[in-house]
Amino acid sequence: MADLTKVRNIGISAHIDSGKTTLSERILFFTGKIHKIIEVRSKGGDGPTMDSMDLEREKGITIQSAATFCEWGDYSINLIDTPGHIDFTVEVERALRVLDGAVLVLCGVAGVQSQSITVDRQMRRYGVPKLAFINKLDRQGASAYRVTSQLREKLSLNAVMVTLPIGVEENFLGVVDLINMKAIYFDGDQGEDMRVAEIPADMVDLAHEKRNELIEACADFDDHIADKFLHEGEVSAEELIPVIRKATIDLKLVPVFCGSAKINKGVQFLLDGVGLFLPSPYDVKNYALDRNDHEHQVELISDEHKPLVALAFKLEDGRYGQLTYMRIYQGKMKKGDFIINTNNSKKFKIPRLVRMHASDMVEIDEAGAGDIVATFGIDCASGDTFTDGNLNYGMTTMYIPSPVIELSVKPKDKVGQEHFSKALNRFQKEDPTFRVARDEESGDTIIKGMGELHLEIYIERIKREYNCEVIVGQPKVAYREAITMKGEYDYTHKKQSGGSGQFARIAGYFEPMDAEAEGTFLFSNKIVGGTIPKEYIPAVEKGFQEQLNEGVLIGQPMVGVKAELNDGSTHAVDSSEMAFKIAAKAAVRESLMKCKPVILEPIMKLETSIPEEFQGVAIGQINQRRGIILNTAMDNGYVVVEAEVPLKEMFGYSTDIRSATQGKGEFTMEFLKYNQVPKSVQDEIIKAYQEKLKEDA
Repeated sequence: MADLTKVRNIGISAHIDSGKTTLSERILFFTGKIHKIIEVRSKGGDGPTMDSMDLEREKGITIQSAATFCEWGDYSINLIDTPGHIDFTVEVERALRVLDGAVLVLCGVAGVQSQSITVDRQMRRYGVPKLAFINKLDRQGASAYRVTSQLREKLSLNAVMVTLPIGVEENFLGVVDLINMKAIYFDGDQGEDMRVAEIPADMVDLAHEKRNELIEACADFDDHIADKFLHEGEVSAEELIPVIRKATIDLKLVPVFCGSAKINKGVQFLLDGVGLFLPSPYDVKNYALDRNDHEHQVELISDEHKPLVALAFKLEDGRYGQLTYMRIYQGKMKKGDFIINTNNSKKFKIPRLVRMHASDMVEIDEAGAGDIVATFGIDCASGDTFTDGNLNYGMTTMYIPSPVIELSVKPKDKVGQEHFSKALNRFQKEDPTFRVARDEESGDTIIKGMGELHLEIYIERIKREYNCEVIVGQPKVAYREAITMKGEYDYTHKKQSGGSGQFARIAGYFEPMDAEAEGTFLFSNKIVGGTIPKEYIPAVEKGFQEQLNEGVLIGQPMVGVKAELNDGSTHAVDSSEMAFKIAAKAAVRESLMKCKPVILEPIMKLETSIPEEFQGVAIGQINQRRGIILNTAMDNGYVVVEAEVPLKEMFGYSTDIRSATQGKGEFTMEFLKYNQVPKSVQDEIIKAYQEKLKEDA
C-alpha cells in the first residue's frame, strides 16, 4: 500500500472561467498521465480529459466533477476537478466533503469573483486547507499583487505569496520562488523543462521585501522564526517549509502561487506546493457517529488495519451500471469483500474496484484508508456510509441547497415514457439538488433545480442519453408562503353518518417563527390535564404539516410557521387519530387567512461584468427587473455590478445582456434568500394561480 504521508486528496475549485479544467489538464500532462494537451474550447470533437461528457466539450464548461489520480515525485495525488457554474454547486459540495485539501484558482485579471466567494465559503464549511493559484497572468490587465490583496480583503484570508511573477501580461516569463530565493523558468515547447536561475536584478529588492512578508506571517506561528525575524537573522527554506505547512493545515495561512496554465508556466511549482503544504490523510481529523452509542462522535483513524469506514459521495450511471465513488477513511477494501450500507443495513459484495482517470478506469484489487476509489453493483444513495459490519457508524453527509426553479416536462410520445422515467430516477439519485415531483392538478411531471442551465443540461441529457424527446413548459419560480401575524384557531370536526362518527376539537394559535429559528415549522404541545389524549397529538402535528405544505394563497409550501396546541376536547367513542388529523388540516385552511399570509420569492445574488461603455444600459436592465444595486466597481475597462434580483425577473436575462453589450456582457447568479414579494406582484401571482385552477377544473 502507498505511504499515506505522501498521499494528497485535493480538489480544484474556482469561479467559472478561471481556468480550473485547463490547470487540471496541465497537471495530468506534467505528471505523465496524458501525453497531449487539449484545450477546453478546442476545435474538433476532442475535449479536455477531465471534461469527458459531450455536453461539457460543446459548452466549454465542467458539469460533473471528474476524479483522477497521478504521481508527482514521491507524492500520489487523487485529484477532483469541480464545476465553477453555480448551478452545479452540489458537485463542489460533495467533492470538498471528502477531500483533504484544495487549490482555489483565481483569474489574474478578474480576481476574486462571486463564485470564488461561494467556493471559499464551501471550503470553510468542511474545514478544507487550501493553496491559491493566480492563473492567466499572461493576459492583459493581470496583476498577482492586486488579486492577493483581494484574497485578504474580500475573503479575509491570511494570503501570503510564495511565488512572484517575472514580467507581466505578454512578457510573463516565469516565477520567483520566495522560499529558496531563486527564479524558475519553464522552457521547452510546453514548459516541461523547469530551469532554476538567479533572480533578475530588477526584482531582487521586491523579492526580499515579499520574502520578509512571508517570514513575518510565519513568525506568528513559530517562536524560533519570530526571534530570527526580530533580530533580522537569515531564515532558511528548511525552517520555513514546516511552519508554512502547519499553518496551512491549521487553516491559518493560504500560500499563493502564480502562473498561467494555458502557456504552461508555474504548474510544476504549484504541484511541489501541493506536496509540501497540503495535508495527507493523517493530518486531517475525520469523525463518524456511532449509531450503537446514541450517535456519539468518534474519530476515524487513517489506518488500514482498523475496521472499514467509507463514504459514498458521488454516483454515476456508467456503462456497467451504477458507479459509486467512495472515500475510504479507515480500514481497507478488497475485491470480493462484503460491505454493509449502515443507512439501510443492506449487504453487498464488491465485484470490481477501480481508480478513476476521468471516464477511464484502472482495475485494482484493494485500496486502503485515504484512498478515493469507485465500485460497481452497489445500490445506495449519495452520502451513505459503508462498513465491513464490525461497526455501525454513520458519517455526516454534505450540505444540500434547496431548488429554486421548476419546469414541467413530459415525453413527446407514449413510447418514450419508460426511458423518461429511467432518466429522471437516475438523475435524482446522482444529483441531490435535482428533484422530481408530480403536479396533482395537471398530472404533469415537475423537475426542480438550481437554475435554468441546471435544468437545461438535464433535459438535453434525457434527449441524448435516453433518446427521448421531451416537451418542456415555461420555467416557474419555486415560491413559498409565510404568515406575518399571530392568529387563533378553535376548530371542531364533527361527522355523524350511520355507524361510528368522527369527533375532534382543537384550539390554539399560529404565529410567525423567529427569523433565527431553525427549520420551517415548529409544533408546540401545551395540552395540560389530558383534554386531548397523548396518542392523538402526533396526528394533529401531522395534519398541520401536510396542510402547510399546500399553503393557502397559491398552493406553495408555507414556511416559518409556529403552531401551538393548547386546548381541545374528545368524544369517548367518536374520536380517532384520523378525526384529529382532519381537524388540524381544516384549522389551517380556516384560520391562516387571519394571519395575513404573504408570498415569498427567491432572491438571487447577481454579478454582471460589462464593458464601461455599456454601464448605463446594464444598470437600467437590472432596475427594470426589480433589482437592487449593491455595488459597482471598475476593473480594467470593465464594470462589475453586484445586485440582488428576484429570480422571477431573470428569465431571458442572458439574451438581453448579450444583445445590449454586443455579446461582451457576462453574469453569474446564485440563490441568496427568500423575500416577500411586493403587494402588486403578489396580487398578479394569486390571480394567475386562480385562473389556472379554473382551467384545470
